[in-house]
Order: sequence, then structure tokens, then C-alpha cells
Amino acid sequence: MPEPATIEPLDLRFAEEELDAVVAGIQSFIQETVDEAGADGAVIGLSGGIDSTTLATLAAETLGPDAVHGLVMPGAVSQAENMSDAERVATELGLEYDLVAVNPLVDRLLETFPEAEDDHLAVGNARARARALINYFVANHQNAVVLGTGNRTEALVGYFTKFGDGAVDCNPLGRLYKQQVRQVARHVGVAEDLVTKTPTAGLWAGQTDEEELGIDYDTLDAILALHVDGALSVGATARELAVDVATVERVRSMYERSAHKRTPPAQPEALP
Repeated sequence: MPEPATIEPLDLRFAEEELDAVVAGIQSFIQETVDEAGADGAVIGLSGGIDSTTLATLAAETLGPDAVHGLVMPGAVSQAENMSDAERVATELGLEYDLVAVNPLVDRLLETFPEAEDDHLAVGNARARARALINYFVANHQNAVVLGTGNRTEALVGYFTKFGDGAVDCNPLGRLYKQQVRQVARHVGVAEDLVTKTPTAGLWAGQTDEEELGIDYDTLDAILALHVDGALSVGATARELAVDVATVERVRSMYERSAHKRTPPAQPEALP
């Protein structure tokens, strides 16, 4: 695993006077999604991290706490602190929530395919897909939509499980880089310890997002903004940010290789 690159962060934050409009836009999107689906509310998987906490805060303010159902879904490797933070968020927002362990579902898979037990990727993705199954089971039962917690940074590099945390009805935070999620979180009153805590998908023991990605979020945001979303070349981006060309190329490769995650399943363009 390469050592994470570190740079002075490119400031992608919104102007202070724009923040109210940004929040209002996200809230309007949440309300429209629920209304257009003819749903009674929304379901959110709560991890105790910044993305799900920010989304839950916005959804509770938009729909009302009674219309948002939280699901805290610990797995065998989930950190107790994160699960405690998830329950704390639900309690502070006044959300009804359930604590549902994903272990029984994943264990059943491992009983069927024991040879996969040491495959961190397969088992980790199974945990994410088990959470999606629980999200939709509850959402269908309650006539609710599943609100995803994905942000733009993770979507662009494919840092999500296909048909796992990527299996949602919409991603209200999907236009925000990670740096902007932190800014919006502070703006809507998310506790600072949750804003600054180390991000982890909780897919295997000791896993953190930045270690798995091999790059810190501020650097990743900057490369995506300048090169993938922006017009700068690989070389110009590397010079602008004072990072290795190889780092920019690796981020570009992550974006290109994960294209299948951002598009519907492929089908033949035409048949005879």
C-alpha cells in the first residue's frame, strides 16, 4: 500500500454566504425525492461518521424526525465507538432507530462458502450488501425511500460497494466533495468530534478510508476537482498541487476503472 500523499489542501469550501442556499438545495432534493416516490419518509443507515450524521441532520430538519428511521447495523469488525456515536446521533436528533446486527447474514454466507472467510474484500463487501438488504427491507415495510450517504469524492473513485452502500434511492450529498461535507456538517451543527473523526467504512478490522485509498481526502479532493472534474492535465495538476505525477495518474485510474459503478448494468447496444 503506497504512503498517503499530503499537500496543503486546495480550498473547495463554499463562500459563507452560499451555505444556506447549499443546505436548502439539499433539503429540497430530499423532500422532492420523498414526495415523488409517494413515500411516507426515509430510511438512513447510521454509521456514526460524518456523512451519515450530516445527512440525518438535514433529513430530520426537512422531513421531521418522525419521518426518518435510522438503522445502526454493526458487523463483527465494527468499532464500538462508531456504533455508540450512531446511536447518539439518532437520540440527539429524535429519530426512531433500530440496532440490527449484520453478522447473522454474513455468517450464513460464510457457512455456505467457508473458503472465502479470509478474503477481506469479499467479506467486507458482503457486510455492505447485508446493510443494503436491511435498509430496503425496512424501507419497503415502512413505505420509505433509502437515502444514501455517498459523497462526490467517493463516487468519482468508486470507493463504495456496488449494490451495497451504492444501492440507494438517491444520494443527497452526492455533489459535495469530502471537504465540503465537513463544511456543511459544521454549518448545520454537527458535533466537532464527529466532523473530525477518522473516516472508516467498517468493512474489516482496523480499516480506515484514507489508508485503504492510499491518499488523504484533501489531496484526493484537489486532484478530482482540478483534473477529473476540471480541465487541468495530469502534469499541470501535479505541478499545481506539488504532488507526484504518479499520484495524479493513480487517481485518474481509480476514476476510470470504477466507471461501471456509476452507470447502470451494461447491455448490448443492439441485437440482430
